[in-house]
Amino acid sequence: THSAERPFGCADCGKRFAQKHYLQSHRRVHTGEKPFACGHCGRRFAHRNHLARHQHVHTRERSFACARCPKAFRDRQTLRDHQRVHAGERPFACIRCPRSFRDEQSLTIHQDIHTAECPFTCSRCSKTFRDKWSLTIHQRLHTGER
Repeated sequence: THSAERPFGCADCGKRFAQKHYLQSHRRVHTGEKPFACGHCGRRFAHRNHLARHQHVHTRERSFACARCPKAFRDRQTLRDHQRVHAGERPFACIRCPRSFRDEQSLTIHQDIHTAECPFTCSRCSKTFRDKWSLTIHQRLHTGER
């Protein structure tokens, strides 16, 4: 059966896993825990492989310099995308709301708000959230807690 092959279930969302450490890693989606820190910049990550992928940011050469600010980039396309900041361009428009973005990745991330499940609901104002951590942070607005 399915549950026999994946005996470890998430108490928050019901997703099941074959091994306990996969469940423990998944739980960070709900808790917001980010135990892996970059030694160069301090940025934190929920998963070790995300930290490893990020660390390339610090080791690869940035030979494409912006003429209008001190930033430099690893490839020409990323520089072009950045230059939209200076030009005020936002060519990537959301088809579900009036927002627009400088790059396709930002649009893609934004579009999740229109399609993602939001199973966590604030009992005070009914606003919904994708994970328990975001709900917890939001609820502090109501309590004044920091």
